[in-house]
Amino acid sequence: MHERKASTLSYADVWERWKEHSDLEAKKQLIEQYLHIVDYVSGRLAVGLPKNVSKDDLFSNGVMGLIDAVEKFDYKRGLQFETYASWRVRGAILDGLRQGDWVPRSVREKAKKIEEGYQHLEQQYLRSVTDAEMSEYLNISEKEFQTMLQEVAVMTLCSLEDPIREEESETRLTLLVDEKAKNPDYKVREFFLKDSLTKGIEKLTEKERTVVSLLYYEDLSLSEIAEVMSLSPSRISQLHSKAILRLRGTLEKQRDLLMCND
Repeated sequence: MHERKASTLSYADVWERWKEHSDLEAKKQLIEQYLHIVDYVSGRLAVGLPKNVSKDDLFSNGVMGLIDAVEKFDYKRGLQFETYASWRVRGAILDGLRQGDWVPRSVREKAKKIEEGYQHLEQQYLRSVTDAEMSEYLNISEKEFQTMLQEVAVMTLCSLEDPIREEESETRLTLLVDEKAKNPDYKVREFFLKDSLTKGIEKLTEKERTVVSLLYYEDLSLSEIAEVMSLSPSRISQLHSKAILRLRGTLEKQRDLLMCND
């Protein structure tokens, strides 16, 4: 870690050559220097994805994100490039997955049914609903419900980073991140959405909140979370799916209210 930090500092002259003099060799050096970010991010995202998703494709999309980060990064602001690049790389990989339409229509439909079920029942009972109540609502057995959660797990991986509205770049995950530069037009909308998301997280079960926290705040992989919580990876995947579908239902309801008031 110390060597990497020292190396980053020593690359200040390379950043200057690239940004101030458009030195393509310097740009190439920077890309090669930070390829480890693509390795790291693509490796973590690969956990839980279907086997038909190529790791080479993840890496290739990640490289495009890294190149974009190198081109847009303002080295004079004194910010950490690694943090900035990680978001760009992650975003590029997720964009590639979405464009590849890697989730079957049947899985999307199941996820929508579960999301709507949580939204309807939690509005009715004003509390977190049990698996038994969800199973009854969906008219399936609890075992079949667990299977459904496992099937939609691959889809919920990207859920917090999907746009809140198709025509906007703002995502659900940005509401969890403290950004200094805010667009004034979104102040009121962000306040209500963030408040809704906070309340949604509070309604999750303790285990679901722990999974969300470890995955999105501590940046652990699903397999690492399984070790921490002494549960099987499949169980962690189910908890993650339930948490995300609940949060999506909460945010969808809030979005509809905001649209009605527009």
